Amino acid sequence: MPRVKRGPSPRRRHKRVLKQTKGFWGGRKNRFRQALRVLWKSWQYAYVGRKLRKRDFRRLWIVRINAACHEHGTSYSRLMGALKKAGVELDRKVLADMAVNDPSAFKALTELAAQAG
Repeated sequence: MPRVKRGPSPRRRHKRVLKQTKGFWGGRKNRFRQALRVLWKSWQYAYVGRKLRKRDFRRLWIVRINAACHEHGTSYSRLMGALKKAGVELDRKVLADMAVNDPSAFKALTELAAQAG
């Protein structure tokens, strides 16, 4: 009975994995077994990173809003509380963008918040 030859499919699978690990360090880029292991680990890091990115951006926006608030004599928490009271439903991303790119509009918002709070 002849031996089973698996044909081109393993090579195809190996090439696909090694193509994805291009740029990795050492044997991680050209040894299949090692490459497969680190490729799976890279998927885990990417999954976690997608969650962390959301937290990181929210923190950045809060820092920017707080810095702009202090320029206008208030704090982040006072501003957010007053905006909520005033019924202004702008998210932190938009507020941070306003603070950086449109300071006059942000100043108007702080004044509106001061009246409401």
